Amino acid sequence: MNAEGAARDPLRVVRARPASQRGADEEASSAAVRSRRVAAVLPAKDEAERIAATVRAARAIPNVDLVIVVDDGSADDTQHVARAAGAVVVRHSQNRGKAAAMETGAAVAAARDADGEPARLLLFLDADLGDTAVNAAPLVPPVLAGKADLSIAVLPAQEGAGGHGIVLGLARRAIHKVSGWTPRAPLSGQRCLTREAFEAALPLARGWGVETGMTIDLLEQGFAVVEVPCDLRHRPSGTNLRGYLHRGAQYRDIAYAIAVRRVRRYPTQPA
Repeated sequence: MNAEGAARDPLRVVRARPASQRGADEEASSAAVRSRRVAAVLPAKDEAERIAATVRAARAIPNVDLVIVVDDGSADDTQHVARAAGAVVVRHSQNRGKAAAMETGAAVAAARDADGEPARLLLFLDADLGDTAVNAAPLVPPVLAGKADLSIAVLPAQEGAGGHGIVLGLARRAIHKVSGWTPRAPLSGQRCLTREAFEAALPLARGWGVETGMTIDLLEQGFAVVEVPCDLRHRPSGTNLRGYLHRGAQYRDIAYAIAVRRVRRYPTQPA
């Protein structure tokens, strides 16, 4: 399969795992696949206004039986609102960043897995999706069925979003360089993956580089990645000063994540 073909078909597997690693999925019965549980993990900071709607919508996604909100040092009532909406809440007393929140959420999910049962899949969702979070449901079936190890949501154009594609282009080029595939949504934080894939991506890249770093790491290790269109809406970064500062931080963190991975591949060459 070439990169052009992958771009045309958002559900096409980019790179398959070795057959020996796929065996367990292929041997599982369809009933077991349908019943496998999913933990939705929502990193959140100062999201008291939207978190309740996001939690309720995430709980409505088929196979999701656990919603975990990681309150990453919020100054508002995020933790209390999330708990009242039905989420399991764990709080960082100080802001530690998205990667740390994701790792904390995954650890909480693992601690709540039942002995003798398959590990829950992890469904990462942004806390500001509100009622649209339920539309992340299409991310789950490809991973449940063993067709992919990681599924990434492709969102529609977001009203009010700014930017000139510079950050997006940086991430796309880096992923294409290691896989020959150019993703549509390399920055999307809405993603579902197996516990095996998550652990293979550890330690996660810091800051806003977490998604790009995860995708590169998993593709390099032969995990299967798909993109899935999902009708999700969240708070966009506008064209004001705050929006430009946000995109500047994104560029910095993604460039750093790419440089670290380049050094790992070619330790004797400059990043």
